[in-house]
Amino acid sequence: PRQKFISEYVLDIDIERNEPNVHKAEKAPNPEDWHGAELSVIIEGNWTTYRTKVLSYLRQLAIVTPYAQFHFRYASAGDDSRSNVDATFRRRTEVMPAPPSTTKHHPSAAKENQLLIKDLLSATREKTLQAFFHKEFTSINKEHAGRLVAELGKGFEPGMSPQDVSETQATRIQQLLSYARFSDPDGTCLSPAGEYNLRLGIMKELGPDWIASFEGPALACGGHPLIVEACVSLGGKDVKSGFNIFRFANRIPLLFEAGSDVVTRCVQRLQWGNYKIDKNNDKIGVFVSIVSTKIPFKGTSKEYIGDENAEIAEAVDRAIRACASQLKGKIVRAQAAKERRARKKVLSRYIPDCARAIAAMLSAAAKADEPPSKRARVGPGTSAGKLWPVDTTW
Repeated sequence: PRQKFISEYVLDIDIERNEPNVHKAEKAPNPEDWHGAELSVIIEGNWTTYRTKVLSYLRQLAIVTPYAQFHFRYASAGDDSRSNVDATFRRRTEVMPAPPSTTKHHPSAAKENQLLIKDLLSATREKTLQAFFHKEFTSINKEHAGRLVAELGKGFEPGMSPQDVSETQATRIQQLLSYARFSDPDGTCLSPAGEYNLRLGIMKELGPDWIASFEGPALACGGHPLIVEACVSLGGKDVKSGFNIFRFANRIPLLFEAGSDVVTRCVQRLQWGNYKIDKNNDKIGVFVSIVSTKIPFKGTSKEYIGDENAEIAEAVDRAIRACASQLKGKIVRAQAAKERRARKKVLSRYIPDCARAIAAMLSAAAKADEPPSKRARVGPGTSAGKLWPVDTTW
């Protein structure tokens, strides 16, 4: 904000070297104190084949980033302008996710990367082994670091230099960190969309009748921090009956190979009937965003996350169940309110008849020579026990 200049770059990508070719790099004055980022991309391709995928990608991107505005324009190469497309996905909020902070390795990363300990020992600036554990890893405080050194056993001292650790000792450290238990990371190094933004994006693009959201705590998966956030919606525009699954990895939509993804498998395993949701007739939208410093994609396409990772599968399943439980409460309350309205409507039909009957009784009581309470105490006779004369024809 309030930068005195605006930077403008024009570049393309060398797909063989995976490097940018910069054609223009200029700085223009900024007298109006404009701030932000504007990105324009020109792509040539087969529009007829991938039209649906391109528009679906932009729509999902607008869902997960409601603080951004997208303007897409397709211009036909021919003279037929009827096939041109001009679509704008407008900004809904100015609240952006918190930027990520720098972090250290989680100790469980030693199990996945067996060379990590040797690399850290050779590069550390710490003077003691206890300080090495405390400063080079997250989730290890000073007291915990001292207990780890003691657990390493003979040949290790809290004050020994990390540079004096031999390869055999480094292997022992790696083994200890691989199998010891540590608390989960705090997640400040990640930047999830957040429940607020995710709900806003879904409401803006789909307009569902009901929506529930959940963001799980950060956990360590393969030594990397990971957060799962989810939303489940019912109803909405342009939503087909059954499951409509939207998957995101680090706020990037995943369009292909959904059948093998962990999100799809968790949705299929869940007993939706227990949550008062009809999986065949209801319009169910399931949105799951996975944020991590390393997304464990399967295959070279990087389009889906495998179901064999138990930690991720449990986190996704827990997030979807939490959303479904919220919707169940809303559905139960809505059904109870509907039943009350139905009972009220039925009972309302008898109000005129009841009013006329009560009016007739009050009128007969008013015309009687004696009040009903006195006539009720009359002894044996023709009027015994009668509060007022009964009109049998009525």
